[in-house]
Amino acid sequence: MDGATAPQSDKPPLDLLIAAPRGFCAGVDRAIRIVELSIEKFGAPVYVRHEIVHNRHVVDALKAKGAVFVEELDDVPDGVPVVFSAHGVPKIVPHKAAERGLDFIDATCPLVSKVHRQAERMVEAGRHILFIGHRGHPEVIGTFGQTPPGTMTLIETNADAEAVNPSDPASLAFLTQTTLSVDDTAQMVSTLRRRFPLIQGPRGEDICYATSNRQFAVKEIAARCDAILVLGAPNSSNSVRLAEVAERVGTRAKLIESAEDLDLAWLEGVRTLGISAGASAPEILVRELVDLLGRHFAVREREQEGPEEIMTFKLPRAVAAA
Repeated sequence: MDGATAPQSDKPPLDLLIAAPRGFCAGVDRAIRIVELSIEKFGAPVYVRHEIVHNRHVVDALKAKGAVFVEELDDVPDGVPVVFSAHGVPKIVPHKAAERGLDFIDATCPLVSKVHRQAERMVEAGRHILFIGHRGHPEVIGTFGQTPPGTMTLIETNADAEAVNPSDPASLAFLTQTTLSVDDTAQMVSTLRRRFPLIQGPRGEDICYATSNRQFAVKEIAARCDAILVLGAPNSSNSVRLAEVAERVGTRAKLIESAEDLDLAWLEGVRTLGISAGASAPEILVRELVDLLGRHFAVREREQEGPEEIMTFKLPRAVAAA
């Protein structure tokens, strides 16, 4: 009607600024598809050593389709197929699987596999590796398991980089976990290069494109937001890093696994909220969060422009034709 006044919402306003890119990367897409295709080809159950990716919603969805998740190969019965997680496994694991006659499919992210091969070549060349990563993370365990014991030293902090005292400083190399803080890693690499001018490293960046892109996207929106929510699991390294990136910019940030974990009181005083998702968090979690917020706020949603990710990885032959 001419001259009519649009009804006003009694909900408080909330601007949402959605980071892009966010969510699944090519390695996660590939790993999930490998499990799904393995179930289609071999039938349930298909065993998976370790969580295929660090996200309970993904894991629960695959469980419902017939996947069984175990921590060790000893937990896999004889005669059933087993999938190795996207984080990679020590070299001894596929050897043991072969000895037992198990059908196994390796879902290791190809970018992690690249680090494995670099580690092997560096050790074969007589170099000791200073590996930048987080102690106990499956990717670190898998990479350390590619070379003989004693050939790698873990560097977790810049203080470690300043303190490490290798026996042969002239024969060093460094590698990094693929899901680290870009800024922290650059600082540690700089320290190692300053202390050990002859140290060798990879020609390209070991931190994967998806981790770098998601951190940059959060930096881009953080300064314009009162707070940022990151969807991801607490054991997901790349998700935890996203919350840290926002906090370093000076923006309050919180990591949650799903909308149901959000305490609305945390949003008190927030007028512009940023949202991102780790590389193992499905987009449905973002949509569920936006829907929840829409029930309590007058939401205006915008998506930050970001680089389009077109990376894809081939499937293993064992399931490619499934």
